[in-house]
Amino acid sequence: MKPIKHVFLVFIIAILFCSCKDTSKNTSASSSDVTTETQSTERTGQAFIEDDGSTTVLSIAIGSKDHTTLVAAVQAAQLENALVNAGPLMVFAPTNEAFAALPEGTVENLLKPENKDALANILKYHVTPGNYSKDFLKKFKKLGQANNDYVKVEVVDGEPMIGGAKILASIKAGNGIVHVIDKVLLPPTE
Repeated sequence: MKPIKHVFLVFIIAILFCSCKDTSKNTSASSSDVTTETQSTERTGQAFIEDDGSTTVLSIAIGSKDHTTLVAAVQAAQLENALVNAGPLMVFAPTNEAFAALPEGTVENLLKPENKDALANILKYHVTPGNYSKDFLKKFKKLGQANNDYVKVEVVDGEPMIGGAKILASIKAGNGIVHVIDKVLLPPTE
């Protein structure tokens, strides 16, 4: 489980810097460092986990049984190295259920080697430079994403919605924050 967590962090950092340079680090955090089911506190339906600074956004995703599809996508797009750098960065992490809600065959098609660039663009659209709490996100109308597009932020019933996705949980990491979302964000088409 340790190497997988760092794969997610590498992805985020590569997204932010769009670097082809291999800067992977051999750091790790155990899956017991962060588990949303056992360590979260519920506040009006919002789980929030405070990190001690030793985990990364990558290790959080890798340690989550609800983000195996996201981790597989990061690996297929070869964006792991982006997630091991300093940050701060904010990752909107769709759950496995969010990926499953896409039209049949979409995920399988995106995971093919010939679609690596399209997959990388979608994944980068889930990353924002910065480290903003769920409540602070309410102050924005849009966020600049790592793929150079913008995602719309709306407040619905007092809760921020990111590109139409609801934030299910927020997990603070040493290099940023992971906002677990219920929908895959798709970049605007030209």
